Amino acid sequence: MKSKIEVLAIIPARGGSKSIPHKNIRLFAGYPLIAYSIAAGLQAGTVTRTIVSTDDEEIARISREYGAEVPFTRPAKFSQDNTLDLLVFQHALDWLATEQNYHPNVVVHLRPTSPVRPRDCVDSAVKILLDHPQADSVRGVVLAGQNPYKMWHINSEGEMVPVIIVKGVEEAYNVPRQELPNVFWQTGHIDAIRPKVILEEKSMSGRNIWPLVIDPLYTVDIDTLLDWENAERLVKYGNLDMVFPGKVKRNLPKKIEMLVMDFDGVLTDNRVWVDENGHEMIVALRSDALGLRILREKTGIKVLVLSREANPVVAARCKKMNVPFLQGVMDKAAVLIQTLQKEGIDPANVVYVGNDIVDLPCFPIVGCAIAPANSYPLVLQQADMILEKNGGQGAIRELSDLLVSHFENQFG
Repeated sequence: MKSKIEVLAIIPARGGSKSIPHKNIRLFAGYPLIAYSIAAGLQAGTVTRTIVSTDDEEIARISREYGAEVPFTRPAKFSQDNTLDLLVFQHALDWLATEQNYHPNVVVHLRPTSPVRPRDCVDSAVKILLDHPQADSVRGVVLAGQNPYKMWHINSEGEMVPVIIVKGVEEAYNVPRQELPNVFWQTGHIDAIRPKVILEEKSMSGRNIWPLVIDPLYTVDIDTLLDWENAERLVKYGNLDMVFPGKVKRNLPKKIEMLVMDFDGVLTDNRVWVDENGHEMIVALRSDALGLRILREKTGIKVLVLSREANPVVAARCKKMNVPFLQGVMDKAAVLIQTLQKEGIDPANVVYVGNDIVDLPCFPIVGCAIAPANSYPLVLQQADMILEKNGGQGAIRELSDLLVSHFENQFG
């Protein structure tokens, strides 16, 4: 019998991030950033253990909640700003060998700052390493966006000198890019390494490195808040087949027959003003109403408000927008099913927008569940798509424009 191949995924995550405080556990598209790397390890068929190496108790707690092992607390001397990955991995492997007599055949390095990974990323890297005994490691790479054959040094006399000379190609910097050799840039998605390279050769890669070529669409490396915003936008709207910590995110249905919305926190900012007589007032955005009108005129998509609140303010606003509504609905899921059956609408062709836990039972019923940016954290996790705008502050206008564009792309 062949012995079991032990593949250990290690996720290094110290607590002292300065560029983005608490970066590793900050919510990224509804989940702690580190949860994406944990999911990559747990969902990979080849990985047998997924551990987090951290010096931070809060990171450790959240990591365990998402299924990772945190068998030790990383010492402070291996958790400094300038600590090399090599020291972190040597410490982890030494601790596991000494305390648990555990000796993996392959070590997988999953960086939390590269959360957008293809689903087959980890297993593909491990397979390449196991299929090539001569390989010391496998590293994720993408086709470089900038070609170094067209890059320059400026010498001490102020003259430009090519960084790289291409053998057999005169003036490579004047040659069309398509005629130059392909160049690849290493990413943070994945490294698969033989443990002896780390422990004996004291290297995170060794000399014989094989590539796992990844689609550049997945290229994300988060160092700044701008990186963070761009990466979240990619996750929300990129329609990528990527690893998620929770359920698989669904795209918008090709055919959309109805848009169903909660009221408070979706068409309002979730606040309410109450006067001394108990009369309530809300704030709503006119552009949301305009967006819904344009949506119905251009696409024919039906619109419905489904509200738990039984309040004249709901009726007044919906009548003003000329939007059908049902209010005082305590069991939204049951009423949603009944309504769709009555209308003869396939639930798979319905989009639902909600912001709080009372909306969650509706999410699995429809084809796509959407949340405003300021929704309750559990809703952000369960939603298929998270809008950039807050409820009552343009979320529905944003979605209306998106659905119009989706309709035009699908049907012209």
